[in-house]
Amino acid sequence: MLSFTLNSSYSPINLEFCMKIIHLVVHLIDGLNNRVGQCISWLSTLLVAVVCYDVFTRYFLRSSSVAVQEMEWHIFAVLFLIGAAYTLKQDGHVRVDVIYTTLSPRGKAMIDLFGSLVFLIPFSILVIWTCNGFISMSYMIQETSPDPGGLPYRYLLKAMIPAGFALVLLQGVAMALRSFCTLIGKPLDSMPPKTENIEGEQHA
Repeated sequence: MLSFTLNSSYSPINLEFCMKIIHLVVHLIDGLNNRVGQCISWLSTLLVAVVCYDVFTRYFLRSSSVAVQEMEWHIFAVLFLIGAAYTLKQDGHVRVDVIYTTLSPRGKAMIDLFGSLVFLIPFSILVIWTCNGFISMSYMIQETSPDPGGLPYRYLLKAMIPAGFALVLLQGVAMALRSFCTLIGKPLDSMPPKTENIEGEQHA
């Protein structure tokens, strides 16, 4: 299906060192997004509490707050943006594809590698690059909600866009590296990452 030929100039020690570096990078990225995802998941509880409070005050106390209503979609936006990378790591995004699930691990790795390098990583970089301008402008004018009684510091919410896509970018790199290792016959899942002795092997 697909074969890779390693140049004979690469010694087993160098190859093993490169694989350990890849394992370490993937392990660090996965660990980062795991911790971020676990922390950000608590926002769903906060979102439920805010919505319940809004419903109670609106229908029982006949009172409504613009700030509370905006807080609902602010929390949802942060939860969606920052949690996207964790969802990607868990393969939780919806796949509109009936072919992918029928493929072998190598076939899936080919699609994941292609998708990461051609679509996911470039698109994440594009979003991070293009959104800096309007975030900087929002900060300079100290943008707030256009509605009376709304929330201030709108630029903090907008800053979640590059932050979220930076995490997605990192997870895309981890996905590409994991797929590459699967294609060359050294899947990461079969070898736990080892951080010890890397420096010593490099000098060797």
